Amino acid sequence: MTSLIRKNASGHAADGDAKLLINEVIGVPGGIGESARQRRAAAYDSFLRGLLPAREGVALLAVGGLGRRQCAPYSDLDLVLLHAGVPGTDELAASVWYPIWDAGLRLDHSVRTVSEALSVAQDDVKVALGLLDARLVVGDQALADALISTAADHWRRTAVRHLPGLREVTTSRWQAHGELAFLLEGDLKEAAGGLRDVGLLRAISAAGITDALRPAVRAAHLRLLDTRDALHQQVGRRVDRLVAQEGDGVATLLGLEDRDALLRRVAGDARTVSHALDDAFRAADRLRSGRSRGGNGRPARRPVARDVVEHDGELVLARTAIGARPDPSLSLRVAAASATTRIPIARATCEWLAAYCPPLPAPWPAEARAALITLLGAGPGLVPAWETCDRYGLVDGWLPEWTRLRSLPQHNPVHRFTLDRHLVQTAHEASRHAREVERPDLLLLGALLHDIGKGLPGDHSTVGVPVAQAVATRVGLPAPEVELIGTLVRLHLLLPDVATRRDLADPVTIASVAEAVGDTGTLDLLHALVRADAAATGPAAWSDWKGRLVAELVARVRTALDTGVLPEPPAPDPELLAGPLPVVHLTGDRVSVAAADRRGLLATVAGCLALHRLEVISADASAVDGRALVECRVQPRYGLPPDPVPLRADLRRAVAGDVSVTQRLRGRALASRGGGAAPRVVWHREAATDAVLLELRAADAAGLLYRVACALDEAGALVRAARISTLGADVVDAFYLVGGWPDDATRARLEAAVLAAV
Repeated sequence: MTSLIRKNASGHAADGDAKLLINEVIGVPGGIGESARQRRAAAYDSFLRGLLPAREGVALLAVGGLGRRQCAPYSDLDLVLLHAGVPGTDELAASVWYPIWDAGLRLDHSVRTVSEALSVAQDDVKVALGLLDARLVVGDQALADALISTAADHWRRTAVRHLPGLREVTTSRWQAHGELAFLLEGDLKEAAGGLRDVGLLRAISAAGITDALRPAVRAAHLRLLDTRDALHQQVGRRVDRLVAQEGDGVATLLGLEDRDALLRRVAGDARTVSHALDDAFRAADRLRSGRSRGGNGRPARRPVARDVVEHDGELVLARTAIGARPDPSLSLRVAAASATTRIPIARATCEWLAAYCPPLPAPWPAEARAALITLLGAGPGLVPAWETCDRYGLVDGWLPEWTRLRSLPQHNPVHRFTLDRHLVQTAHEASRHAREVERPDLLLLGALLHDIGKGLPGDHSTVGVPVAQAVATRVGLPAPEVELIGTLVRLHLLLPDVATRRDLADPVTIASVAEAVGDTGTLDLLHALVRADAAATGPAAWSDWKGRLVAELVARVRTALDTGVLPEPPAPDPELLAGPLPVVHLTGDRVSVAAADRRGLLATVAGCLALHRLEVISADASAVDGRALVECRVQPRYGLPPDPVPLRADLRRAVAGDVSVTQRLRGRALASRGGGAAPRVVWHREAATDAVLLELRAADAAGLLYRVACALDEAGALVRAARISTLGADVVDAFYLVGGWPDDATRARLEAAVLAAV
């Protein structure tokens, strides 16, 4: 914009001029990148200079994005009208602010003297940080310089004292917005590792505490700014959250292949920023508190491992390690020392290791293998030590496969981390179970590699086996142990899948798992791995009932492996076989019902439970001595258990054939129908002793079990058991249908009935 904005009779910018501003600042093509941000800043500056008449003792300062000349397409303006106590300041401010609002721009503004601005900055660290970006747009240069230089000097003198409070505020923000690196829909500004954190790095650098804005951080910052530019351009308004539906459009604007490529880039940049900020905060802590000093006044050096010493709160290499020819295992040993002591590795040490540590031979020497296991088994220190090494490229030297895994997004909502972080977190969680297995080293390595097949075509449990075995061979494991690592990768989902989708009382279920596992040592490793995997995935991946089901399966399989005899199925509750009908028992998470023998009892019970907002986890139906028995495990759908009195009353009325309850069930079931992915039916021929297995994969919905059980009953099928497995927004429901393998026509009829009920 080269011309000044014309003003109308009221002194405000004319509508046409305001539209001209909007078009020039945000409507130009190619509005992404550093040059585009500079052009926007220049256009804003030109506009603002036309609003403030030349007057001594008055200056208009830009802070925030405009102060840094980093304006996104729909940025708001942060302005300070600085004055030296001149009269008529309120009218002057109005003549500046109103044309900005007329132009449709968002404005954060203040009117202050130099002393007022410094006083506010002294009490509010956010204001102090904002003044570090202050830049004169138009007005009294000397007045602006007085504030800018004094504010910068004050920050340098007080930063170390202010940083602890700033860190508390920052931590609260992180807790509210999460970690940008691991969010599928993260806030590019407020989440940990986002643009707000780059501002903190800039402030710490301005205080002279440490060089926080290293080249990698500057590059990450520019890419995050580009991403925000593209997001604004894609959405057509100011927005900082990278929501899923805009991902592909933003990726296209940035020249990336797809949303996954965008998420990987954002994750890598956010992790770079987060790591740099952790490093900067530690530098501030050292400066504020000081460290133990030796007799010469220098920080003391304390040996912590071979070739590794602690120096001023960080791990550095011993002088002998630097002078000699480096050992290929040195980087692993430094990482293991950091993880076990929970002392961070100094930046200079990481840079030296990345530059001079020679590659590991294949197979690895025993010392390197031992260091890897020590690192993986270090507990809470593993994740920060691994992340530090990964930021400097050391992990790629250990595991070349890591490049493919790094920052790979996992779109299942139950996952809270990217794939690489999930693998490291699983190893951390597995260390909690190390004393429960015969080979804790193989548990830790299996945990690190269990999902290594993700991102490759095909079932990751299958395609990951040769990849994991190649890593295990390179690490130096003997052939039998390499084979066992492959087994852990191939079967790491076996126990939870069977426990939640199959009838644990059926001998065929136990026999098939025992045959797949082979021995109790492998069974223990898989049991530990599944718990570690679930804990690393997130809260939605595990629950008490799932843990009980898996433990029950493990106990039954162990009995079969130890004795060679399949355990007998549990007998029905004796109380269900005595007393007048109907019988209804509510005990913890169990609901047991006995009624006169008739078809459709399972559907009736399931519907009544859905009516009371209870999810059925498993259900067993049987007929004993003329009585129909249904036993269910349940959990509240929305976290709060229902009132047992009306639940018991409705169950009694429903199983007795009360039509009014049935009508309520059907009405509620119809109301709960929703959309989702196309459902699918899968048949399993030899998965049960006396039944065939119909498996429904569909979107989750209240009352789904009731509708499907009704459909099967009306189609003439007899359901003796059902297992419900919820995976985020989807379910895998398995129904055991009594009888032999149905012919093609019967299967088609039953399948059509089930799909119509979904």
